[in-house]
Amino acid sequence: MAASTKAVSLFKRTLALSPPRGPPRALGRLRGGGRRVQQRGVSAAPSVPTPVAAPGAPRLQPPACTPLCPQDSLGRGLRTCYRYLNQTSRSFAAVIQALDGELRHAVCIFYLVLRALDTIEDDMTISLDVKVPMLHEFHSYLYQPEWKYMESKEKDRQVLEDFPTISMEFRNLSKVYQDVISDICHKMGVGMAEFLEKKVDSQHEWDKYCHYVAGLVGIGLSRLFSASELEDPVVGQDTELANSMGLFLQKTNIIRDYLEDQLEGREFWPREVWSRYAKKLSDLAKPENIDMAVQCLNELITNALHHVPDVLTYLSRLKNQSVFNFCAIPQVMAIATLAACYNNKQVFRGVVKIRKGQAVTLMMDATNIQAVKAIMYQYVEEIYQKIPSTDPSSNKTQQVIASIRAMSLPGGPMASRHHYSPIYLSCAMLLAALSWQYLSTISKATEEYVQAGEN
Repeated sequence: MAASTKAVSLFKRTLALSPPRGPPRALGRLRGGGRRVQQRGVSAAPSVPTPVAAPGAPRLQPPACTPLCPQDSLGRGLRTCYRYLNQTSRSFAAVIQALDGELRHAVCIFYLVLRALDTIEDDMTISLDVKVPMLHEFHSYLYQPEWKYMESKEKDRQVLEDFPTISMEFRNLSKVYQDVISDICHKMGVGMAEFLEKKVDSQHEWDKYCHYVAGLVGIGLSRLFSASELEDPVVGQDTELANSMGLFLQKTNIIRDYLEDQLEGREFWPREVWSRYAKKLSDLAKPENIDMAVQCLNELITNALHHVPDVLTYLSRLKNQSVFNFCAIPQVMAIATLAACYNNKQVFRGVVKIRKGQAVTLMMDATNIQAVKAIMYQYVEEIYQKIPSTDPSSNKTQQVIASIRAMSLPGGPMASRHHYSPIYLSCAMLLAALSWQYLSTISKATEEYVQAGEN
């Protein structure tokens, strides 16, 4: 029987962090270089330029100083929604609550609606003759005050059982937000239904699958940003760039999660690629196939890297600081994850994660477009240093890295966090401190869970 390709949306997949113990990975530090792996036949590349203050460089509009949503000022329904947000999301809750103004509530509801849709899709106890119509019609439930679903066995079933609260707060949003959320929900439901039992064969289908479960999220968020008037209309209108934002994240997660998905009977790597390296996708995990497996991995990473120029163009258009942080942080986490995965046999043996300290550094640094370009430059150079001369995709990898270099190298001095006021820097430090505490808690919980499983 073919392995399932049931959808795992961008909101469900998150970029993981490594536990605090264990040997450090061979990753260069963002500033000051770091260890590089010199492969035979690959010339050394220049080190990453260090951002410096640039007089007269454009400044982002700073966000409000309080990074978390003041719950005591919300109505009962919204408080419940934010509680569900924190219960169902480890990665998105903090960044959503750091958004400015009414956009924060719109994105919170957007997240919960898609989480409810995703929960229906994930629940394998729901028969297909029931599930497919539900996925197609789910957007209409937003306008049915009493609709809820009480039969789910999934861990996040509270968003279905108390869907009347979520749909009520959806209807309390401005119509311009409602229209975006309903439209994206409809398109995603149709896409999820299409891929319920469909295998991802071609690279075109891989892009299509990633569009349904992640690209649409990027498009929807971009339309919300523009609707809030915190960003210009072009941000929401340019769906190609917004789609690339989602595809870059989703492809990174699919690449990294190969082994986890195999153990759970799911297949997301496109057959068109992996069939050149193995008879079955599961064969890549066999020790005797490790060399071919790594070559397949490198080809998929090269594919994902083609989205980076779009990512940089998209981020360069943002003017609101809270929106920039919301968008930029996952993207720099993704490029760091790809650098860790590239040419790495560990992808087929365990879990490849970026470390807590590295994650916090990225969160602190990714505050303006020049800093993000420097981060992208750093990690594509790290990938460049690891390209094997015998890798079948080596030429394509070098070409896409060259295009990213061209966008990342500044024509003049780079901007840095020094542009921001002391008040903003204090807020940034507070956010980093909260992030560190949050990541430490997550790592501890993960370790306890693993230890419990081992016992």
